[in-house]
Amino acid sequence: MDEYVVHIVDDEEAVRRSLAFLLATAGFIVRVHESATSFLAAAPGIGKACLVTDLRMPDMSGVELLEKLNQIEAAVPVVVITGDGDIPMAVAAMRAGASDFIEKPFEDDVLIEAIKRAARLLDPNAEIVNDVPAMRSRLDRLSAREREVLSAVIAGLSNKAIADDLNISSRTVEVHRANVMFKMQASSLPELVRIAMALELADKGKPADPG
Repeated sequence: MDEYVVHIVDDEEAVRRSLAFLLATAGFIVRVHESATSFLAAAPGIGKACLVTDLRMPDMSGVELLEKLNQIEAAVPVVVITGDGDIPMAVAAMRAGASDFIEKPFEDDVLIEAIKRAARLLDPNAEIVNDVPAMRSRLDRLSAREREVLSAVIAGLSNKAIADDLNISSRTVEVHRANVMFKMQASSLPELVRIAMALELADKGKPADPG
């Protein structure tokens, strides 16, 4: 763990202190920043590092921070922390390059494991494997209705909103959502989003169909 530094960006001092204590206790080297702006000021010289950032901050959102990091070509894996109503923003953050997102409230080990996954991206020799054929096979097992529910869940819609859009009951949405999680072998919403993002990236990388 001493090969990289974990930077924490959050505008709430209590949150910064709590996360810093947790990660330092777990053996990480930690630095804290009170705003995205202060982190960006230090970004060009931070070296080997991972970033943990909240999505909603007054000076700059987590998505905007990721976009700025992309502009300066800073190779910093990012884990974003999100509230229940921030799923569309969290998905946008992953599209902007975040390696993971975590929903509040979360268990300590969930954050620690997310940071470890992100840190693997720092090793140029590490092979990040996504078993796309297996994921696509699981996707193909979804019914048409389950695919609709999957798309809506990834878009951040609530069960009630999905029910209204599809003209079905909230209970039926819950059943479809549980089936989607089971069939896609996703233990959490962030994992389901990661799978969806991996499939989307794989589709973008496909050669054009000559026909």
